[in-house]
Amino acid sequence: MNNKTLFKLHGWVGLFAFLPLLVICVTGSVLVFKYELENIIRPHMVTVTESERRLELDTLKDSVNQQFKHHEIVGWVLFQDRQRADVVYLMPKGTDDWRHIYLDPFDGGILSSPAKKDDFLSDWLLELHANFLLEDSGLVITTVYSLLLIILGISGLMLYKKFWKSLFKIRWQAKRILLFSDLHKQVGFFSAPIFLVLGITGGYWNIAHLLHEYEHHASGDSFVMQDRLYNDALSIDDLQRRAHHALANFKSTYITFPYEEDMHFTFYGDVSAGNPLSSEYASSVTFHRHTGEHMASYDIRTAPMLNVFLDTFRPLHFGLFAGMPIRVLWCVAGLMPLILSFTGVYMWLLRRSKKRAKQLRLQKRAAAQEVTGEANPLSI
Repeated sequence: MNNKTLFKLHGWVGLFAFLPLLVICVTGSVLVFKYELENIIRPHMVTVTESERRLELDTLKDSVNQQFKHHEIVGWVLFQDRQRADVVYLMPKGTDDWRHIYLDPFDGGILSSPAKKDDFLSDWLLELHANFLLEDSGLVITTVYSLLLIILGISGLMLYKKFWKSLFKIRWQAKRILLFSDLHKQVGFFSAPIFLVLGITGGYWNIAHLLHEYEHHASGDSFVMQDRLYNDALSIDDLQRRAHHALANFKSTYITFPYEEDMHFTFYGDVSAGNPLSSEYASSVTFHRHTGEHMASYDIRTAPMLNVFLDTFRPLHFGLFAGMPIRVLWCVAGLMPLILSFTGVYMWLLRRSKKRAKQLRLQKRAAAQEVTGEANPLSI
């Protein structure tokens, strides 16, 4: 593909995608600091006063079940930051909907009523970012735009492949179109690698989720929560202790409770793999929902390379590695489409205006020549 064709592809894809990508990238930029945003808006829900010891999970579970008798627990987030409240996911009986509450693990206090996934601003932003508030059909749309983001990143790098010749060179005193061209190239070049990471990871998750939903609907299964699907006599604390013994250095960060007929208790967690790109949910231990029998263990440290690679997608997408500097960089990169969109659209409009003006001049010249030719007898 020559540069002229590549330039047209880059331009038209950018024009078609710039507004939705602007929404995706700017919301993603804000969501890098989702907890910090929540802590400003509703600190009484998401942040707790740290005490010496958490209450037993069994005590907390029984308390939640007692207070929400028309719901069933389906998931439990255990943050490694001890100042963050637990998030407990609930499913109202007679539905397959998800709700969540915030729970103080030190005194057992319920910090919120069951909320939908978009009831709070930060959660609403997450839904807007992931699917434009359109559920699975929105996932299809954001998947398409994730692929377009990848195309823009690759085509931009290919067009600017000789970047070293003008690295950091911005003609501040030049005409506006030259200044905007320099800004577009420089910002695009430094942002493109991050855009590729975000596009690939986000697109992969969307496609994986859509395939899972397709398989679920194709099988004809339509589960609705009616009764508790596990043996209530099982000790969650005992299962957690056994999970921690099953894998060396395992620390649980999320518990899946059975919410479909073929599901069991699964503890997801971190095993300190020494890989900065390993996620906090990389490994898991599963126990039978009725007997508590150990069923399986999954250790990311001995997993195939493909699995290790796919596990890096979460830290890479959210900037959850190498501390605060990377989070700030991811946040800033998410705002760069503001510059790229403005400069790109401005240059397209200016070039389009110049092209139309040139065509108009040519048409006027041709018309003038035609009139002159007809009036001159020597031209016959």
